Amino acid sequence: MSHPVRFSIPLLLIVSACSSTPKPVASVAPPPPVAVAIVPMPTGASPGMAVPAMLADGSYPTPNRNLSPAAATWHLRAALNVAALACRGPLGDAIAARYNTAIRAHAPVLAHAESRFAEEFRAVGGDWRNRYDGEMTKLYNFFALAPVRADFCATADRVLDEMTSVAPAALPGFAQAHMAAIDRPFTDFYRAYDAWRNQRSTATLAMAAATSTGPRVPYLKVDPAVFRLP
Repeated sequence: MSHPVRFSIPLLLIVSACSSTPKPVASVAPPPPVAVAIVPMPTGASPGMAVPAMLADGSYPTPNRNLSPAAATWHLRAALNVAALACRGPLGDAIAARYNTAIRAHAPVLAHAESRFAEEFRAVGGDWRNRYDGEMTKLYNFFALAPVRADFCATADRVLDEMTSVAPAALPGFAQAHMAAIDRPFTDFYRAYDAWRNQRSTATLAMAAATSTGPRVPYLKVDPAVFRLP
């Protein structure tokens, strides 16, 4: 008796489907990383330094903003005093000599400016002397920032050179006009430090994201259609 053959075609189909070679589908490799310029940490700086936050207009707060003529004159005297004490080498010697000459030439104007400046504190009332001394301490500490010293000394030298031709009566106006130059070494340092710190924060976030998602590498996928019967 002959055997029925009704199962031969389905069997052939199943065998044909199972023996089909899977079709590899290559994924697209990610683009190569883009080279980014490295911003170095400013010379003399250290991680975690306290740097004033940038203001909305892109500038930085300093003790030398929005000063009256008397305050600007006394702040300029404080800046040059710190330079005369802190700057070293031949430049420091020249600054100290010029500072002593300027102090003698402008002594009456400086004394008057100090008196008017102190009066600004006294007019507010309360323990004005304590506030005054506190502000002067902050001012001297501001000018003594070590990483800025080289640029600050060079600036002080230029300002003192210009002061040799300034008449005593014109000193308050000169002081107000030069406060931005006195501040610039410090605000330039703040900006450079922020650029380094922001770059470091961005790199840290990128590294954390890469670690959490794992590396993206090329891989092969099998098309599910090869497992379906035709």
